[in-house]
Amino acid sequence: MNALSMILAVIAIVVGIIVGYFVRKMSFERQLDQAHNSAEGIIANAKKEAETAKKEAILEAKEESHQYRENVEDELKNRRAEVQKQEDRLLQRETTLDRKDNSIENRENALGEREHKLDEQEEQIQTDQQQVTKLIEQRETELQHVAEMSRDDAKEEILTETKEQLGHEREVLIRDSEQEAAATADKKAKDLIVSAIQRSAADMVSETTVSVVTLPNDDMKGRIIGREGRNIRTLETLTGIDLIIDDTPEAVVLSGFDPIRREIARMALEKLIQDGRIHPARIEEAVIKAQKDMDQQLREVGEQTVFDLGIHSIHPDLIKIIGRMKYRTSYGQNVLNHSIEVAKIAGILAAELGEDVTLAKRAGLLHDIGKAVDHEVEGSHVELGVELTTKYKENPVVINAIASHHGDVAPEYIISVLVATADAISGARPGARSESLENYIQRLKQLEAIANKHHGVDHSFAIQAGREVRVIVKPKMISDLQAATLSHDIKNEIEDELEYPGHIKVTVIREVRSVDYAK
Repeated sequence: MNALSMILAVIAIVVGIIVGYFVRKMSFERQLDQAHNSAEGIIANAKKEAETAKKEAILEAKEESHQYRENVEDELKNRRAEVQKQEDRLLQRETTLDRKDNSIENRENALGEREHKLDEQEEQIQTDQQQVTKLIEQRETELQHVAEMSRDDAKEEILTETKEQLGHEREVLIRDSEQEAAATADKKAKDLIVSAIQRSAADMVSETTVSVVTLPNDDMKGRIIGREGRNIRTLETLTGIDLIIDDTPEAVVLSGFDPIRREIARMALEKLIQDGRIHPARIEEAVIKAQKDMDQQLREVGEQTVFDLGIHSIHPDLIKIIGRMKYRTSYGQNVLNHSIEVAKIAGILAAELGEDVTLAKRAGLLHDIGKAVDHEVEGSHVELGVELTTKYKENPVVINAIASHHGDVAPEYIISVLVATADAISGARPGARSESLENYIQRLKQLEAIANKHHGVDHSFAIQAGREVRVIVKPKMISDLQAATLSHDIKNEIEDELEYPGHIKVTVIREVRSVDYAK
């Protein structure tokens, strides 16, 4: 029993081992199959992920390439635009240079023609002088031999006849020169001046010496006067302006010949009225504040003026003085408005003649700069203007334009002549300036007196508000050629002895009329 049990046990063990082997083998094969399937799945997934990463990398590369291409194209486009702008600027500069070259060439041609004419005239004069010398020698010999006159007597007679002959030639030359100048220059000059005037229209405003401050009610007048008049005395002492408080309802009049002080007083008084506290200490604070505000306002006015005219690099102190011209008048005309108008007209004329437009505007704006300080410093506004511009190192053209615009010195540049012309145009506008009746009548009398004192003048008439003088001559004493000389001489005396705005036309009337202009 025991042996059988052992055999069965052995057999069972062997069978178990065999069965276990086959079970384990089948399990191993199953695991192996699962592992094989899992590895293939991992490889498939890896391939899919690699394919996806590859596609994403390709897409990113394409996007980067597209973005880079767009950046390159934008950069190329910007560079093309810059190149095009440079080409446009170069083309514009080339056009400007061509225009200047044409202008210079035309001017050289005109100067060449004028020089040729002067050479011809010089040759003619030399020929005439030679002929006169020969005639003098012949007449001297003849007079000594035939008339048995002394050398001194013969010389005196010859000189008398020569003076008469040269006087006749002078009259002929004056008339011919006037006709030639009128034929070639008068029309062009008129066109330029009319164009400049039309393109620079300006309003004319009459300036006064009083300002009116509106009050909220009549009770404010008592507060302005103060106890025993201390408030009004303080305000008048600090500003130098007279306050006129009369029966005019709700108004106070400020009177004074200094426009800047009058404006400071007006600003201070309006500030006091608005604040309501009016006493000496408050008045002093208001005046000081108004003075500071006025300084700032003057600078802003000057800066705005030079900006509007396109003028740069002016000294800051000079800009402030330009602002002061807003509160300065000349013959009732505002000096700042007049200077701006002169600058614009001078710029237009300079553009037509091919000169520096900006420099012409600068000279026109500063030509009356001396008037801003002439009531504070001794000297004429021309001298003060030259001194100021020299102090602040202005261009020599500007300084010469200031010095010569009233004929005190000779103009050295074309721009100086243009500024003087623009100044005369601005001052001669109808309504631009106001003159007293006494000065007006005095000028008319002086015009007629200058004309009447000449030999052969019957009578004269100053007409058109003193802008023309007509001279009636005695026909038996004045010839047609002498009439031209007479108008020229009267014109010269008017320029030397009178001061006047604009032009005065001198007309000598006989059988013909010879006209000249005092400029």
